[in-house]
Amino acid sequence: MPSTPPDLSLVVPVFDEEESLPRLVEEIRTALAPLALTWELLLVDDGSRDGSLAVMRELAAADPRLRLFAHRRNAGQTAALASGFRAARGGVIVTLDADLQNDPADIPRLLDRLAAGDCDCVSGVRQQRQDSWVRRLSSRIANAVRNRATGEAITDVGCSLKAYRREFLDHLPLFDGMHRFLPTLVRWNGARLCEIPVSHRPRRFGVAKYGIGNRLFRALADLGAVRWMRRRWIDPRNVAELPPASGAPPEQPGR
Repeated sequence: MPSTPPDLSLVVPVFDEEESLPRLVEEIRTALAPLALTWELLLVDDGSRDGSLAVMRELAAADPRLRLFAHRRNAGQTAALASGFRAARGGVIVTLDADLQNDPADIPRLLDRLAAGDCDCVSGVRQQRQDSWVRRLSSRIANAVRNRATGEAITDVGCSLKAYRREFLDHLPLFDGMHRFLPTLVRWNGARLCEIPVSHRPRRFGVAKYGIGNRLFRALADLGAVRWMRRRWIDPRNVAELPPASGAPPEQPGR
């Protein structure tokens, strides 16, 4: 592994996406090729039951910028993101799904928005959602309830395509299901949030991993935990280092 940390780390949870992975990696290379930055791609296999891990190994053998991680058993999307966040070395971290519904061509736009200097987390807002009406409806309801319960106004928290300054992810407590609240958690950590529109594409391979049962009802159940965390959150901005005392130290007795 190179000793110099890259500028950018991309974290991608993987669960049964063997058909999507080769195209995903190629699209990421194409999207980042014009940019004058170094990058690494962290693929985190979350206990896939298909050939995803074998495909990951084949892709990594051809490109040293790919780093592979594997959970011993399926632990969920938050756990996969947490594994990637811990291992990421870049000053900026981008997350996206492995199913090709997020378009890697949007990544430079997220980075440009982050570089403008007025925000620390850029969250994508999917345009013309390519999902069934059931998924769109459950997502809309869960998003509205989340915003009301947390005092947020995030348009599309379910969009996985996001860019963060890494310091706002460091030491962030993550529990199962907390990926749905990441913009809120980083804001509590002092981050400034902004949103930009991004593309959304139909799923070409595999099957959707979320439905109304584990998207709507699970998200609503997790709200109680988030509200509990909010009441007990320790604000990292509540401390300031004081400058050293001016002048020479006082004379000691007997000198």
